[in-house]
Amino acid sequence: MKIVVVNKKANFNYNVLDTYEAGIELKGVEVKSIHKGDVSISEAYVVFKKNEAYILNMHVSPYDHGNIYNVDPLRTRKLLLHKKEIIKLEFYRKKDSITVVPLKIYWKNNKLKVLIGLAKGKNLIDKRNTIKERDLKRESKKYY
Repeated sequence: MKIVVVNKKANFNYNVLDTYEAGIELKGVEVKSIHKGDVSISEAYVVFKKNEAYILNMHVSPYDHGNIYNVDPLRTRKLLLHKKEIIKLEFYRKKDSITVVPLKIYWKNNKLKVLIGLAKGKNLIDKRNTIKERDLKRESKKYY
């Protein structure tokens, strides 16, 4: 498993409750661009339309040698999930006002996969506690 990109903002802004692995529908030049690492998922999120899952605001930079085959960098991309998983995710999203965010993109058996997570937003106090814990860990490593 080779990790391409990780959404560092997700763990700071959200409490991740559960994770799911999904495939992603891409064009050929997008795969090449992601392979180079020219992708950003920090502002991305998942929406559901007609029992299908789509990822929005995932930025895939145009491939250098793509010419006429390059597509819109911010286009909506379909996520490949089982129908039961989509229904379950949509139910939790509506019931508990939970956000579905991508956590990381990685290669698994020569296929690109997206790890998506059910996440509940943190408030300001929780974010401060996260910063405090991170600083304490950093200082304890410094002295040992």
